[in-house]
Amino acid sequence: MTIQNLPQSEAAVSSAISSEGKTPSRASQPVENPYQMALRQFDCAIPFLNLKAGIIEMLKRCKRELTVTFPVKMDDGSVRIFTGYRVHHNTARGPSKGGIRYSPHVDLDEVRALAMWMTWKCAVVNIPYGGAKGGVICDPRQLSLHELEGLTRRYATEIAMLLGPDRDVPAPDMGTNPQIMAWIMDTYSMHHGYSVPAVVTGKPVNIGGSAGRLEATGRGVMFTVAEAFKTFGWQLAGAEVVVQGFGNVGSITALTAHQMGCKVVAVSDIEGGIYNPAGLNIPKLLQYVKEFRTVVGFSEAEQITNDELLALPCDILVPAATENQLTRVTAPRVRARKLVAEGANGPTTPEADAILKDMGLIVIPDILCNAGGVVVSYFEWVQDLQQLFWEEETVTDQLRRIMVRSFHDVYNRAKELNTTMRNAALVLGIGRVAEATMTRGLYP
Repeated sequence: MTIQNLPQSEAAVSSAISSEGKTPSRASQPVENPYQMALRQFDCAIPFLNLKAGIIEMLKRCKRELTVTFPVKMDDGSVRIFTGYRVHHNTARGPSKGGIRYSPHVDLDEVRALAMWMTWKCAVVNIPYGGAKGGVICDPRQLSLHELEGLTRRYATEIAMLLGPDRDVPAPDMGTNPQIMAWIMDTYSMHHGYSVPAVVTGKPVNIGGSAGRLEATGRGVMFTVAEAFKTFGWQLAGAEVVVQGFGNVGSITALTAHQMGCKVVAVSDIEGGIYNPAGLNIPKLLQYVKEFRTVVGFSEAEQITNDELLALPCDILVPAATENQLTRVTAPRVRARKLVAEGANGPTTPEADAILKDMGLIVIPDILCNAGGVVVSYFEWVQDLQQLFWEEETVTDQLRRIMVRSFHDVYNRAKELNTTMRNAALVLGIGRVAEATMTRGLYP
């Protein structure tokens, strides 16, 4: 048998993974629980590993979970109560690492799933972290800058017992940004009486952030795509790209694809999407979004919905928004010709994975494809600890090297095991964490 989900000249399609699918709209219809999805992915990979039952149970469970509720004084003098989370999935390979998400949809199971995926992601790219994730239930767009700072500093104080450059190192995620990381770093530092820049990554460069960190995830997506095209003998220049999501990850992915000579034909954000079969002028679109805070209304494209965007013909589809975008309902509509590159975490359900596999599409999984952010977060952490900072060219070159190496680690494992890229990435990541766990042994 040959590797699944590779070009038809190299691959044979095997039986689909059976699973329950959900409907595409997160807001209006039920979707798959992210933690259950992460566990199902885990269960699909475990048969490829010779692990004892006790180790398997350890790796499935989160090491610690903290839920906090805290008050924030609003600009009108009222007090609102917010709920936040911080979850550590595993620390066998080093301090836990993971972003903080501000969203009305955050819940504990989502944070658990994201923490677990982060563990495997760090192991796949072979950096010395375990997985963590955090979140606050809020809509940051409805908060003033003053309210957002108050919420951030209070949340940082509530979870400070878990944080530390050698314990748990947060980073930005959906709804957060470098300024929020600066407030967390400052709050932690005030508690300790001295500056601790290495407690978070994704900070502004002027307080210890790394050059190239903001662009890292999107660049990493395209580095893996470019290596896939090179490996399979495809022509990247002129390839048609569709990007769902135009936040930090999606916008930088689109810009990098444009700079690589691809034709970005459609993008979308929470308000809707735009499409131009002749290709979008991404630098001009970025200026438009900077002014109007949405892609909707851009004059050089026609308006489309997010559902329509997923069904557009293209060579490369990049879901870079949120979880549960490609499901048993939406996956059959996908018209990508070559591959799906997961810029978001958990955008594809296990049942959708099986559908895309039967369609002959390669899926570059999230724990490989979007790992550029945590790779450069690792670079930032190292630079902060050493107080020795790198030029952006060095950061980008090192990022490319790690993403290319990791792509081939996963691709070669997929060929060896006759399985999908996602299963191969999970086998690689879980195996490395299991090996570290067994090497350390059990205490006491």
